[in-house]
Amino acid sequence: MPDSDDGKGDMVYLHPATYTHTSPQSTTDAGVSLAISNTFLPTAQLRPENPDLILLSSDLAFFYVHSQVLQDSSDNRFRSLLPAHCPGNEDEPFILSIPVASPVLNIILHGLYGLDSAQYLPSFPTLAEAVDSMQIYGINPKLTIQPSTPLFTLLLSHAPHFPMDLYSLAGHHNIEGLAVAASAHLLSYSLSRLTDAAAQQMGAVYLKRLFCLHIGRIDALKRALLPPPGAHQLTPGCSADQQRALARQWALTSARLGMDLRPDISTHALEFALLPLAAHLTCALCQNTLKARVRNLTEQWATVKEYDDFWSG
Repeated sequence: MPDSDDGKGDMVYLHPATYTHTSPQSTTDAGVSLAISNTFLPTAQLRPENPDLILLSSDLAFFYVHSQVLQDSSDNRFRSLLPAHCPGNEDEPFILSIPVASPVLNIILHGLYGLDSAQYLPSFPTLAEAVDSMQIYGINPKLTIQPSTPLFTLLLSHAPHFPMDLYSLAGHHNIEGLAVAASAHLLSYSLSRLTDAAAQQMGAVYLKRLFCLHIGRIDALKRALLPPPGAHQLTPGCSADQQRALARQWALTSARLGMDLRPDISTHALEFALLPLAAHLTCALCQNTLKARVRNLTEQWATVKEYDDFWSG
């Protein structure tokens, strides 16, 4: 992942003396830098009407937004900070101080407007804080972070490096589509490493689903391993005893393999474990049935879905 600037690239930093008449009047001491969002400008035209509200973050950054967008998105009037009837208008926007840092507020607002904030390279901790803050401000993350949204895609881009953190976050907010997508990156994760904090964050339902994913895939592979290579017609060079011996060797090798199965085992690893049985076979037909059986097994394993087959409960 590229180095993150946590959304600060969205800001233009200004000395108070440089503000135009459309910006809030500063009462800060000289030398204190304020910022204004490049995305949420008074002239950004994110909606047909001009912004009637200015959000001032905890680190003194201005975001020009539309009060109606916030009212429609929040079921608690932005933690009761937003007046029931915003007194601002297009000529004199109302200023509302929000105790959230600008990188986090930037992500929240991009999510509410359906805009992509990936260009600002927010870190995963900042994204997670933004998702958690949504709930505090009456915004339902499950409804806001849909598979078709840029924020869903941005969060999922961190799955290779933060799979458990992302899964736990998605589980905590019941964002099922994101949890399912993140779980595909947890097949190699040893569940013995799961911390109490992560288990508590994701909750009992998503904890159960994660275990079902791992156990279910292993059980599916064990079932697929059970049938031995098929028998062929007896020939002068291959007796029934020889074919039964191949079946026993398959069973023994499968049992040893089953003792250390992982839900992310590759088809190559299966071939590496089973195809060497052919070295002890003198019958060409037995060799062919073994190879056909291994090929069938790897095809079965390749078609076992990573999560959908076990995503229940």
